[in-house]
Amino acid sequence: MTIEAKILGACALSALAAFAMTSQANALTAQECSAKYQAAKAAGTLGDQKWSDFRKAQCGADAAPAAAAAAPAAAKEEKTAAKKEAAPAAAPSGPATFPSAVDAKYSKETATKQRFHTCLDQYNANKASNANGGMKWVQKGGGYYSECNKKLKGSA
Repeated sequence: MTIEAKILGACALSALAAFAMTSQANALTAQECSAKYQAAKAAGTLGDQKWSDFRKAQCGADAAPAAAAAAPAAAKEEKTAAKKEAAPAAAPSGPATFPSAVDAKYSKETATKQRFHTCLDQYNANKASNANGGMKWVQKGGGYYSECNKKLKGSA
């Protein structure tokens, strides 16, 4: 085989690969197709079509994704708004109870582990009586462990 034939074959193969990739890029993603299906279902334009029939007919390589792109964006905005409304800040039930000193049963551990285990024991005891002051174990801005660790470091 000559060099010219090899070059011609390589060009033909790369052109075929490029064509195959562009035809797949035009097909709708499963998420876009689902949004398009839900929109058609809500509008009542499906008739007796099932999901698989709709997908084959409407979401192939020649389908237009422009109309379906607006529906997922609106749905995401609605979900975000619902989450913001449904997630009020946790109201503390009162001041948190912290241990006054490191527990003696952890005396053989390092200072860091002593404080950690002492705080963990108190946190778990407080959970039963809801005395953690609305704090989680670790949270942004300083959770129970952070505050407890500060207090125990200060008392040492």
